[in-house]
Amino acid sequence: MNYNGRKFISIENTSNGEVSSKTLFEYTQDGNIISASYSGGEILKGTLIGIVREDSSLEFRYNHVNVKNEIRGGKCISTPEILPDGRIKLYENWKWLDTEETEGSSIIEEVI
Repeated sequence: MNYNGRKFISIENTSNGEVSSKTLFEYTQDGNIISASYSGGEILKGTLIGIVREDSSLEFRYNHVNVKNEIRGGKCISTPEILPDGRIKLYENWKWLDTEETEGSSIIEEVI
């Protein structure tokens, strides 16, 4: 699966997350290396970097600056589902790696 050039928005998130339906993710892929920039809603600017596993799931680290000017970051595993129309939906399990260290889950879906 190739994520290069794909854009996603959040359609679901646990209450301890900062990503919302106003957050847009723009993915780039080079070989098995995945990266993205994201912003919108509570997020002023964010980046992620990681790998695409052989099963097309993603393993990455993320960091962003939120509207409170806090630097937040964590790690995430995303599992893809191909929707009937060919778009990708990602089921994400993440964990903050700052003082909070809580876990959460979210779903992001490709927008065309």
